[in-house]
Amino acid sequence: MKVIGAGFGRTGTASLKAALELLGYTPCYHMYEVIQQPYRVRQWLDIGEDRARNWDEVFAGYQAAVDWPAASYWRELADHYPDAKVVLTVRDPQRWYDSVSETIFASALAERRPLSPRRRVIRWLVARRSPDFALFPQMTKATVTDRVFDGRIDDRAHVLKVFEQHIAEVEAAIPPDRLLVFDVREGWEPLCGFLGIPVPDAPFPQVNERAAFRRKRPRRLFRLIVRGR
Repeated sequence: MKVIGAGFGRTGTASLKAALELLGYTPCYHMYEVIQQPYRVRQWLDIGEDRARNWDEVFAGYQAAVDWPAASYWRELADHYPDAKVVLTVRDPQRWYDSVSETIFASALAERRPLSPRRRVIRWLVARRSPDFALFPQMTKATVTDRVFDGRIDDRAHVLKVFEQHIAEVEAAIPPDRLLVFDVREGWEPLCGFLGIPVPDAPFPQVNERAAFRRKRPRRLFRLIVRGR
């Protein structure tokens, strides 16, 4: 592990993943890996519920990790991989909240409501096709919404306070020569300078994380239900 992303989901982590992979830190771990490879859901649920925690097994073959659920454990990962550099992605707090509340938090809050007949059927089909993927809501609850936000994801003031405290905690815990506080709108220069790599002859990736979120999980559910994989 060479780069650890400490930034919350929806702070440009998908763009950072793409940028790091263009720079040779490939593959880079992201929540996308968990969605596409459902056995990883159970790995993270075991971590979130304190049953097992083998970082080398979780990140075997990966040179970098960004986004949740890895970012929920930035402190543990920074200790376990002392030579890895840490990138803390940041963005305007209000815009970040609008993005996360329409994606991750919206899905999590939906899980708290009674199941409609349609959702009950979908839940049953997914559980039959992929018992591991069926645990995805439980995993995100254990590793993100409960661990990071004490379950209070419908409390805007609380969530924004956690967001700002998180930035302060990372800045206080990680030495300045090991940490880059990074807004992906800054582009290649600060990231490449921090990593000691020449700026590539390519535009800095710009991934629309909100749109990607809306595509990825529904597409995965569709494949599980219709194709069985």
